[in-house]
Amino acid sequence: MSKNTIFTGAATALITPLNEQGIDYENFGRLIDWQIEQGIDALVICGTTGEASTLSDEEHRAAIKFAAERIAGRVPMIAGTGANDTAYAVELTKYACSVGADACLIVTPYYNKATQNGLVKMFTTIADASTKPLILYNIPSRTGVNIGVDAFKKLMTHPNIAAVKEASGNLSQCISEIHECGEYLDFYSGNDDQILPILSIGGKGVISVLSNLLPKETSEMVHKYLNGDLAAATKMQVEYLPLINALFSEVNPIPVKAAMAKLGFGENYVRLPLTPMEDAHAEVLYEAMRNAGLRF
Repeated sequence: MSKNTIFTGAATALITPLNEQGIDYENFGRLIDWQIEQGIDALVICGTTGEASTLSDEEHRAAIKFAAERIAGRVPMIAGTGANDTAYAVELTKYACSVGADACLIVTPYYNKATQNGLVKMFTTIADASTKPLILYNIPSRTGVNIGVDAFKKLMTHPNIAAVKEASGNLSQCISEIHECGEYLDFYSGNDDQILPILSIGGKGVISVLSNLLPKETSEMVHKYLNGDLAAATKMQVEYLPLINALFSEVNPIPVKAAMAKLGFGENYVRLPLTPMEDAHAEVLYEAMRNAGLRF
């Protein structure tokens, strides 16, 4: 049986509404409230989709604190506190725990990458310093490093390492990870086009970009599957594929920022090196949104 389950269902990898002045807290708060009202199971703050990599340290900490206070225990709040500087990740994780985060999401170290031994030591160092459970985030397409099964086996018994956000896209690897470590770790899909495939091999849910737009429906998809309504869940996974593809037609979070601006949650504003969505891609996205039942 898995330990320290943080959530079951769908967690939104939430955007951080921004404008030229900084974080747009009015729309950030509205978005948090709307997500919870719509029935989302958990919220991830300052992850990839939240543009953590271009937030200043002051903004990153302020966003985590604001979100923890606004969520106020209504759903689990997971703070993105990973970095390629382990000492900084430790300090940010300790800060997030101190201001009310329920868990932290720790990405593999980008650019400097590390060996498997280095990954184990880094995750262990952060877990030792944390007072809340960690979700390890495996996304080799962005970071250039993949967490191997043997590394997971060394990490899985740490009392503060609870789960994995698996965004490698490699289902064969995911099956091996769950086979070897599923008794100790919960696994969440990190890819919206693989929600049901991950659930079918023992996953607990998804950390989702799609659920920024469709929190109720994304959560329902997971819970329908887990409750045995495979046909309905499969229908949703397949029907939302054009929207999922449109949300990744440019690098995340460029498209989802454009989508959420259309839905009234702040400006279509991203920080360099990201740039606003190209018109041709945006039209495809907006059409997919309409086809999914969204009105704007």
